[in-house]
Amino acid sequence: MKRYAMQQLIDWKKKPNRKPLILKGARQVGKTWLLKEFGRTQFAKTAYITFYNNQRMVRVFEDDYEIERILMNFNIEAKTEVTPGDTLIILDEIQEAPRALEALKYFCENAPEYAVIAAGSLLGVAIHKGVSFPVGKVDLMELFPMSFCEFLEAMGEQELSALLLQKKYVLVNDFREKYIFWLKNYYYVGGMPEAVDFFREHKDYVEVRNIQNALLAQYEDDFGKHAENNSLARIRLVWNAIPMQLAKENKKFFFGQIKTGARMKDFELAIEWLLDCGLIKKVYRVQKPAVPLKAYVDFGAFKLYLLDVGLLGALSELDAASILEGNDIFTEFKGALTEQYVLQELLAQTHYKPYYYTSDPEKYEIDFMIQKGRDIVPIEVKAEMNLQAKSLKAFRQKYAPAYAVRVSMADYREDDWLTNLPLYAVQNI
Repeated sequence: MKRYAMQQLIDWKKKPNRKPLILKGARQVGKTWLLKEFGRTQFAKTAYITFYNNQRMVRVFEDDYEIERILMNFNIEAKTEVTPGDTLIILDEIQEAPRALEALKYFCENAPEYAVIAAGSLLGVAIHKGVSFPVGKVDLMELFPMSFCEFLEAMGEQELSALLLQKKYVLVNDFREKYIFWLKNYYYVGGMPEAVDFFREHKDYVEVRNIQNALLAQYEDDFGKHAENNSLARIRLVWNAIPMQLAKENKKFFFGQIKTGARMKDFELAIEWLLDCGLIKKVYRVQKPAVPLKAYVDFGAFKLYLLDVGLLGALSELDAASILEGNDIFTEFKGALTEQYVLQELLAQTHYKPYYYTSDPEKYEIDFMIQKGRDIVPIEVKAEMNLQAKSLKAFRQKYAPAYAVRVSMADYREDDWLTNLPLYAVQNI
């Protein structure tokens, strides 16, 4: 299956000042497959080293960081001769080997001719436990679940994907029914590669849900294996509360709805643990829609989302029949799936960091807000064809943004101040 992140890896390989790369991402988003495919297609040789249940390789870094000795061990472990320029070195599950992570600094300083990529799904957790991070000595990249366009290509709809990427909206509008059909399927299947690959082959909704439930079980198993005992119950409470919180009209995360009398400080560590694993995403509220948005963040108000729209449906026990019954999928869950999807596309397909905004007093909410150059762009999310933009109009009257975006199931259209972007074209925002 095609992953657009491959081009980012190719660009990294060509950088004249390339540093060792750390590829972050939640478990099962496809990091290992992507790196092996990168090695297969872009290098003569690949030396794959995993630190999972591999104490011998962990011990390699215990005495010193002498590069020549480390490379000799890589040769033996990977059964290939590591040579500069034509060999990709992959260090997988690097959170299991804290000193290997620190060794990236010495590859950067003393052996920059070697192409080294480290990957880890629990890297953030390891760092918060005191693992030394080689600040300034590594390049960083994050891999997300498959985007909608990647999903289209996996389904054999390369032409539909190309129209979106090329922004050929006249043709996109002509094929709107096909886009909506596949978008509904994407809401159900999501972007986890195992689920997408199975659906591509079999179109079996029941088994896709079984795969998603197995992934959720793996994540919850990680809670027990890697979280501190005093945080475990709270991590599970936050994790299981996300569907309920997103189903509310006001999607701000309310701790009192997790547990009576609960306060933010009681759950801060649990939320940070899930963020470190890449399992959830946090979108902060801004107090003022001004440049730079980051300067106006209200750290006490935020919305939480899962990493994948398909997993949100599975955790919510949304049945497959909802996909097949017109727009029921959009109305029954009060737009939660739609917002989750839009956030995923913003994170995976754009360079923008999304925030949200509520008026004071809270009469209206702007679902997402991004900074695009010197402009603040409000984004209103509509799950269906409803083109009423009351929140955007109120926002415009007060702040007069240069332009605004409404994403919905309606066709692409530009007005004097508002662009209607189809949900399936969110990446073009």
